[in-house]
Amino acid sequence: MTQQLLAKKDNPITSKQQLIEYIAAGEKPREQWRIGTEHEKFAFCKDTLRPVPYDGERSIRAILEALAKEFGWSPIMEGEYIIGLKKNGQSITLEPGGQLELSGGTLATLHETCAEVGTHLKETMAVSEKLGINFLGVGFNPNTRREDVPKMPKGRYAIMTAYMPKRGNLGLDMMYRTATVQTNLDYADEADMVRKFRTSLALQPIVTALFANSPFSEGQPNGYLSYRSHIWTDTDPDRCGMLPFVFEAGMGYEAYVDHVLDVPMYFVYRDGKYVDASGQSFRDFLQGRLSACPGERPTMQDWEDHMSTLFPEVRLKKFLEMRGADGGSWNIICALPALWVGLLYDSAALEAAWDLCKGWSLEDHDYLRREVPKTALKTPFGKGTVLDLARDLLDISAEGLKRRGKLNSTGEDERIFLNSLFAIAESGRTQAEVLLEKYHKEWNGDITRLFSDHAF
Repeated sequence: MTQQLLAKKDNPITSKQQLIEYIAAGEKPREQWRIGTEHEKFAFCKDTLRPVPYDGERSIRAILEALAKEFGWSPIMEGEYIIGLKKNGQSITLEPGGQLELSGGTLATLHETCAEVGTHLKETMAVSEKLGINFLGVGFNPNTRREDVPKMPKGRYAIMTAYMPKRGNLGLDMMYRTATVQTNLDYADEADMVRKFRTSLALQPIVTALFANSPFSEGQPNGYLSYRSHIWTDTDPDRCGMLPFVFEAGMGYEAYVDHVLDVPMYFVYRDGKYVDASGQSFRDFLQGRLSACPGERPTMQDWEDHMSTLFPEVRLKKFLEMRGADGGSWNIICALPALWVGLLYDSAALEAAWDLCKGWSLEDHDYLRREVPKTALKTPFGKGTVLDLARDLLDISAEGLKRRGKLNSTGEDERIFLNSLFAIAESGRTQAEVLLEKYHKEWNGDITRLFSDHAF
């Protein structure tokens, strides 16, 4: 069966309908809905507080090799380079600037999700401590210039690095200096996908505000609470943003496929190497007219690769990815999937969440996307602020999690993972604002205190 699936994946695509069916194949009945969580973090040398290079005695390669040796992970190779690890449906991968990412397995409960995160962090810290390396959970590298960030040896990143400056001013900062937490969730059918896509896309700025945690750049405040979120507004207008067509009549699998087809390509992967196809058209590829691969037609693997190079606030594959949150501390990693599961996996909660935002105009969406990175929960909106909306969202999510009734060994349900967010909403102060207050007062302008006080 595996060989048959691989062969099918490598067969040339002959029609757009196959691309639509690819997304439709993600449909699952409610009892099979799962939770996938991904988080990135910055690795830094404890003595210099600088990013960890790929090679050397104290390096990213050394971390990956130690995890493989000590905890049974299998290496993922690109040529002679180890670029990731895999085990039990999980993978550890590298972002362009050496940010280490865990892409978790698809799990049934948030209790399992948070246990997975905890195991990963304990293992990673166990091997890194011996190397004099530690990790920081924030949304933007707080003390390193773009040109000083070490580059990872992945072919796709070289192509992206050359192409990014052609489309925006901050794309290289996105690649090399940002970190995020995201969660991946299922849908039952096309109508359910559309409801969840519209609701989560509209509410993404509210979640960005709750998770705002990137107020520093190059050792000092940068004027934003979520600078990571701001960076996406000047990365690449072709592949980022709020996707107005999602809110229009006729939204469905085909509408999203048409959108993906119209986004310029980055690369094609052939014979273990990345072929530069930057700026070229996947529609041409379907017709065998791609100049990077003359006469060839794409496979489903090419389609998957291309879909992965789109970066909207919510991304559709065979599941929906929530992409609006800054990286953060251990408990915040678990809070993001908790918030979205509570909102989207309970029918009453999904309806209540949509009621909050269904009357918003495209101008409202653009306003929130533009202003929230600066002022987060304090952003004025309607008759109140984003904080008011965040509190409503948390209450809706908590009720959704309560109705799910998934208990841990001590009888607690999944609402426990929202505690850190309720604390933020109650105080009205984001993680970023707490850090800024410390910077100006307790730390007396010394950014190095961030690394000692807030590392994992």
